[in-house]
Amino acid sequence: MAERDLRIFIGLGSNVGDGMRQLLSAWDFLGAAPGVSLIRLSSPYRSAPVDMASANWFTNAVGEIRTDMSPLWLLRHLLAIEAVMGRKRDPEQRGYQDRPLDLDLLYYDGLALESARLSLPHPARRQRLFVLAPMAEIAADFVDCEEHCPVLALLSDLRRRQKALPAGERQKIYVDSWPPPEPGCGRVACP
Repeated sequence: MAERDLRIFIGLGSNVGDGMRQLLSAWDFLGAAPGVSLIRLSSPYRSAPVDMASANWFTNAVGEIRTDMSPLWLLRHLLAIEAVMGRKRDPEQRGYQDRPLDLDLLYYDGLALESARLSLPHPARRQRLFVLAPMAEIAADFVDCEEHCPVLALLSDLRRRQKALPAGERQKIYVDSWPPPEPGCGRVACP
């Protein structure tokens, strides 16, 4: 299989500023890179913060791309886009932080990888509605290489586990819709 045929999924998130515009700009940046083809972008999802204390809700989406980049080169490119769009990582601060943009490499086709810089598939994907709901929207039949089941089954399992929790402990997520493109905005790919 040629690398251009690999199914690669990117998680996009923002909880500082205009999240929808941030995600669409990041998507356009990603599509402008040599060797990257944008395939599809999920709807935006609004979600309460998970595993962090913040009053700012997130805007999240998942996009599918094709690329000639290796996983580590793609990761470097995603980090560069985050930096260009204003993300500053504070190495002194522990845990998750509010951020204008977060780009996560969720899946690089069926590759399982564990290194100091990158874990594939993304290790927290099974516990996050804001990853599984948008991914199931665009690739419900994609088979998780570790769980050996489709993403839709992972989402169903997480929803079942969430229902068993007290209401105050459940993840909160709502699907939204992208704003229409402004005339002349140059959006590379319409979601």
